[in-house]
Amino acid sequence: MKITTEMVDYISALARLQVDEGEKEAVTAELERIVSYMDRLNELDTNEIEALSHVFPIKNIMRPDKIAPSFSRELLLQNSPGGDEEAFLVPKAVD
Repeated sequence: MKITTEMVDYISALARLQVDEGEKEAVTAELERIVSYMDRLNELDTNEIEALSHVFPIKNIMRPDKIAPSFSRELLLQNSPGGDEEAFLVPKAVD
C-alpha cells in the first residue's frame, strides 16, 4: 500500500498530532515501512494456529460466591437522613 502525504495529513488530524512539513516525508516513509511489514505478516499461514484470548492459560480467578449473614435492614437504615421502612430516599435529580 502506498502511503501519501495526504494520508499522513489525515492520520495526523485523526490523532490530533501536528506534523511539520519537514517531518512529513520521514513519517510517510516510516508508515509505509510499517504497512509493508504488516502485509508481509498477512502472508503467513495461520490456519493451524489456535487463536488466543490471553497469552497465559488463565481461567476464572474469582472466588466462588458464598452466602453469608448480612446486617438487618433496620440497622442499615437507622442513620439515613431520609428513608422509609425499606429504602433510602433521595431528592429527585432529574426532571
